[in-house]
Amino acid sequence: MTSPLKYRRILLKLSGEALLGNANYGIDPEVIGRIADEVADLIKAGAEVALVLGGGNIFRGAGLAAAGMDRVTADHMGMMATIMNSLAMQDALEHRGRFVRVMSAIQVHEVCEDYIRRRAIRHLEKGRVVIFAAGTGNPFFTTDSAASLRAVEISADLMIKATKVDGVYSADPNVDAGARQYNHLTYDEIIERKLGVMDATAVVMCRDNNMPLRVVNMNSPGTLMRAVLGGDEGTLITK
Repeated sequence: MTSPLKYRRILLKLSGEALLGNANYGIDPEVIGRIADEVADLIKAGAEVALVLGGGNIFRGAGLAAAGMDRVTADHMGMMATIMNSLAMQDALEHRGRFVRVMSAIQVHEVCEDYIRRRAIRHLEKGRVVIFAAGTGNPFFTTDSAASLRAVEISADLMIKATKVDGVYSADPNVDAGARQYNHLTYDEIIERKLGVMDATAVVMCRDNNMPLRVVNMNSPGTLMRAVLGGDEGTLITK
């Protein structure tokens, strides 16, 4: 039977702030549960799903570095925060009957696997959700850059960046009532217009490897399924 999915293998990038809900710190169980429900639905529909989660709901390395902490130390602490979020997402998905593997770019053998590209692809082929933790394992690189890198490495059909707004706008829609939403952009337009979708390293990684990116509103129920089915959800960014 032919799958109705337009994109079979996807990588979902979630910021740590997306897990906050209405809280000021930590993880909102209702929010992480809703996201886990949507990911579980994708697996049931036949998709292969990988995730990268940020750690800003727990710790922001760049913030402390700006306040005077050694940047490498701060970034390593941020990597630990992403592992904590990844384990929380693993637990939420396993409670929904999904098989999950957390793979870390730094060695934490007691709680998760090391990241090995071929093993990650094999997990996906077996229907397991794979959560990539600890960024790239290197300081000075954001989790957006890590998501772009992992999406390319696993040959994802689509990278989805889940945000709190309905795609990419010409300005912050929460500040500028006249901000215009874009339905489609190229990566070069993202760079030239300084739209701030992701950092430049992540943008160039996607552009140079022809990785399509769709920016969607994670607070809109069913948004992931609509995006994977090929719906005109949020903003599509291509080469």
